Amino acid sequence: MAPASLEHANITVANLERSTQMLIDLFGWHVRWKGPSKDGGTTAHVGSDDQYIALYSKGSDSTMDNTYETIGGLNHIGVVVEDLDAMEAKVKALGYQTHNHGDYEPGRRFYFDDHDGIEFELVQYD
Repeated sequence: MAPASLEHANITVANLERSTQMLIDLFGWHVRWKGPSKDGGTTAHVGSDDQYIALYSKGSDSTMDNTYETIGGLNHIGVVVEDLDAMEAKVKALGYQTHNHGDYEPGRRFYFDDHDGIEFELVQYD
C-alpha cells in the first residue's frame, strides 16, 4: 500500500483575488476550482493538478492571532522550488521581504510573510 499524500490545506484570507494571484505569480499554479462556500464565503482551489491550497474568504479583514502560540494554528506553508535564488527575486519583486535564510542538510530555505501574515517557507533541496 502506498503512503498517503497531502492533497490540500485550507486557509482563510482577507482578499481571495489578491491571494490567488500571488500564488499564481510566484509558483505558476492555476485555479482548479472556485465557487461559493460556507457562511456566505468564496473558496478557490489554487495549485497543481495533484495538490493545492484552498483559499477561503468572506471578503473582510479580521484580527489575527500569533499562530505559533495557538494550538491548531497554521505556522507556515512549505513549498519546494527548483531555483531558490530566482524565487527570492520573484518574492522581492512582488514587494515581500524575505527572512530567516538558512542552509541545512539537505537544502537551503528562506521565509516570507504575505499580505495576510501567512508565512511561507521556500526550500530548495540539493
